[in-house]
Amino acid sequence: MDLPLVVGVDGSELAMRAVDWATDEAALRGLPLRLVYASLWERYEGAALAEGLGRSFEQITADAVVRAAAERARRRDAAVRVTTEVVPDDAVGALLRKGRDATALVLGSRGRGGVAGMLLGSVSLTVAARAHCPVIVLRGSHDNRARDGRHRRVVLGAGDPAHGSAAVRFAFEEAAGRGVALEAVRAWRCPAHEGAGHPLTAGGSERPHEQRAAEILDEALGSAAAEHPGVTVRRRTVEGTARKVLLDASAEADLLVVGVRRRDGHGHVGLQLGRVAHAALHHAACPVAVVPLRA
Repeated sequence: MDLPLVVGVDGSELAMRAVDWATDEAALRGLPLRLVYASLWERYEGAALAEGLGRSFEQITADAVVRAAAERARRRDAAVRVTTEVVPDDAVGALLRKGRDATALVLGSRGRGGVAGMLLGSVSLTVAARAHCPVIVLRGSHDNRARDGRHRRVVLGAGDPAHGSAAVRFAFEEAAGRGVALEAVRAWRCPAHEGAGHPLTAGGSERPHEQRAAEILDEALGSAAAEHPGVTVRRRTVEGTARKVLLDASAEADLLVVGVRRRDGHGHVGLQLGRVAHAALHHAACPVAVVPLRA
């Protein structure tokens, strides 16, 4: 059975834009779409009190939010299977649990009460840092479309080949589903003590650091490239910090894919986002897919 794409909705316009994007994504992948609204009305008002008074304002609001989101998704693409759910929990807890049985979670950059254009909201940031499935956060002016993206390009930030296969495969699947090119990027830097005139840098563009970046890139793509022969792959090694290189690349991408390492077990329950993923989620010019990698 195909696991659904799960979208967190709260009635905000950014959440509705996430519904649009996720509907396109579900159509591309042939997946069902589940729209989830988290509400604590029972906890705050009390089930008995709510029962005595009839439907509470919050319950009516929750039902209205998921109904409007479902109608929007069906207008977007009537062929996509849509279900809705109101979960009696806080937004982070609800989405993390639903993510255990999801292909991916899709979230707006900020929820109700947020200001468009500002930094990432706390719910999206926390879910991206802790979810067990990929989390797609809709950054930038993505014009609500997963299909027929403006740039016809998915960008992958290629990390450590020993841990990055999940992100690589996710990026290939996204590029294949859209019928667009995959641009795989690996940043590299020359240490300051190996500046001009140092023997290790005498080869100019053939410097060992750049060569090693190209080798890591080839290794990271590995079998996934062979499994997707129809995807055009553009390999790029760029001098600079990974954060800057990927943020620059996001300006001409329809989706940026980065991996984040998850450490299972006790002592690793906090936010588990590295500097690169954190910067991408706050500043990228396109939607960002954060794919968990097991350490």
